[in-house]
Amino acid sequence: MTAAAPPDLYCSDHVAPMVATLAAVGDAELALFHEQGYLAIRQAFDTGAVDDALTAVTELIDGANPAFRGVSFEPGTGPSEGLSLDERRLRVRKLMSFVDHDERLRLLSTDPSLLHVVSRLMHGDTPELFQDMALLKPPGGREKPWHQDMAYFNVPIDTVVIGVWIALDEATSANGALHVLPGSHRQGPRLHFKRRDWQICDSEVPHGTDVVVPLPPGGVLLWHGLTHHGSPDNESNRRRRALQFHYRPSTVALTTTPERMQHYGGEVRGAVC
Repeated sequence: MTAAAPPDLYCSDHVAPMVATLAAVGDAELALFHEQGYLAIRQAFDTGAVDDALTAVTELIDGANPAFRGVSFEPGTGPSEGLSLDERRLRVRKLMSFVDHDERLRLLSTDPSLLHVVSRLMHGDTPELFQDMALLKPPGGREKPWHQDMAYFNVPIDTVVIGVWIALDEATSANGALHVLPGSHRQGPRLHFKRRDWQICDSEVPHGTDVVVPLPPGGVLLWHGLTHHGSPDNESNRRRRALQFHYRPSTVALTTTPERMQHYGGEVRGAVC
C-alpha cells in the first residue's frame, strides 16, 4: 500500500492574491508572475462558458463521442465496466486530449483573451497548446503530490511553459484546490521520484510557505512550468472539476526523454528520497 501524504504537507492558511479578470493583467501583474511563478484570475470565463464545458466533460465521460478514447479512471477503484452513469462520472479521474473532439472545449483553449495573456507571460512568443486535460476530483479523490510540470515535458529547461487551470466547480481548501510554492520556479529543475506519483520528495517541500488558490467557477490559475504545485485529497462532499491546458512557445525545439530525466529523474541520477 502506498504511504499517505504527511498531514502537514499542504498549508491552507495563506491564500493567493487574485487579479479580477484577464483584462486586468498589466505590467505589474506580469512582473508578479515572473517573481512568484503564478498568477490567479478570479473571473476569466463566464457562467455560460463554464456550463458548456461541464456539459462537454460529462458527455465525453458518458461516451457521447465514440471516437474519444481519453478517459482515465481512478486507480485502485475496481473494474470500470458495468457502471451506472453516476458511478462512472464519479470514478473518472482524467480526460486527456479532448480539444479535437469537442468544439466547446476547443474554444476555451483558443480563447483570445487567455492566449493574449499567455503570450505576454512568454515574453511575446506565440503559445502552442500541447496538452489538454480535465482533472476530476470527486469526494474522497486523491492527492496530486508536489511536482513541477516541466518534469513531464521534453523541452529545454529554460523554456517558459505556461500551465492554465480553469475551475469548473468552486475550488476550495476542503475539496482539493491547488497549492503553489511562490518563487519556486527560480530554483530550476528539481529531482522527482516515483512515490505516490511522479513527485518531488516530501522531505524537500518547505512546510508552511505555500499558498492555496481557491477559485470560483470560471476562475483561472496560470503558473510557470517550473513552479512547485500540488493538490491535497478532496475531504469534502463536493466535486472539484477543472480543465488544464499547457502551452509552450511555438518555435521551441523539443528534447528527448533521456535528456529530461538527466535533470528531473531522481533514480536516474542515483539520488534517494
